[in-house]
Amino acid sequence: MPTLPSDRARTPEDEPHRHREVAESFGTDPERYDRTRPRYPEALVAAVVGAAPGPRVLDVGCGTGIQARQFQAAGGEVLGVEPDARMADFARGTGVEVEVAAFEAWDPAGREFDAVIAGQAWHWVDPVAGAAKAAAVLRPGGLLAAFWQVFDSPPEVANAFDSACRRVGPDLPWHRTAGPKKAVNGYQALFTKAAEGIRRAGAFSAPEQWSFDWEWSCTRDEWLDLLPSFGSLTRLPPDLVAQVLEEVGAAVDAIGRGFTMDCTAVAVTAERNRRA
Repeated sequence: MPTLPSDRARTPEDEPHRHREVAESFGTDPERYDRTRPRYPEALVAAVVGAAPGPRVLDVGCGTGIQARQFQAAGGEVLGVEPDARMADFARGTGVEVEVAAFEAWDPAGREFDAVIAGQAWHWVDPVAGAAKAAAVLRPGGLLAAFWQVFDSPPEVANAFDSACRRVGPDLPWHRTAGPKKAVNGYQALFTKAAEGIRRAGAFSAPEQWSFDWEWSCTRDEWLDLLPSFGSLTRLPPDLVAQVLEEVGAAVDAIGRGFTMDCTAVAVTAERNRRA
C-alpha cells in the first residue's frame, strides 16, 4: 500500500473544517442520511480491524452510526464522538454509544483506544489538531484510519448536479460530487491534506493510502433520495433543493432511469508510534 507524498505548500482559506455550519447541518434529516448513505466495503472494515492491536474503536464524527455498526459487527467495541446532537441521538437509537462534542474539544477522560476511525468526516476536523488528539488517545501501535467514499457517477448526472448547485447556492462552500472518471483523482488533495496533518502531529508512522473498489447499481429514486444528504444541499431551502433534484432527475432519465457506478472507498491510515 503506497505511502502518501508530502504537500506542505497549500493552506487554502476555504478548508472544509473551517465551515462548522456545514459540518453540523447533516442532522437536519438523520433518517435520510442513515437510509441512503452507502455502507463501506467489508474489505475496508476487515483491513482496519486486522491492523488494530485490539477491539476498542473510537469513531470520530460517527454521524448516524453507519460505520460504527459495521465495526461492531466485526467485533469492535465502539464509542462514537459526534458534534451534532441530532445525529448522535439517532446513532444511540441503533445501539451505538455516542458522546456529543467536536473531536478537537472532546475530553477522553483518560480512555485509550486501539483504533481511531472517521468515515466521511475527517475533512470536518482540523487535520493537525485532529491527528494530535488521535495520537493522544491511541495505544502504542494503534491505528488512525480516516476514510471516504468516492462515486464515479455518469458525467451527465454529475454535471447536472454541479451546475444546478452552483446556480441555486453559489455561496455555499465545497461543491463537489463525482466527476469524470476517475473521480478519486479529484479527491487526492483531500487525502494528501489528511496525510500531512498526520505527519505534522509527529506521533505516527508514515501515512498510507488504502483503496477498495466496489460497484453500485443505483436507481433514479435512490440517487435523488441520497442527494439531499450531501453538504451542498443540507442548508438550502426545500424549494431550491427541489430544483436541483428536478434537473438531476432529468439527467438520469436521459440515460435510462438508473446507472451503475464504479466506487472507491479510500482510507488514509497511520500507526501510532510504539513506545520503547
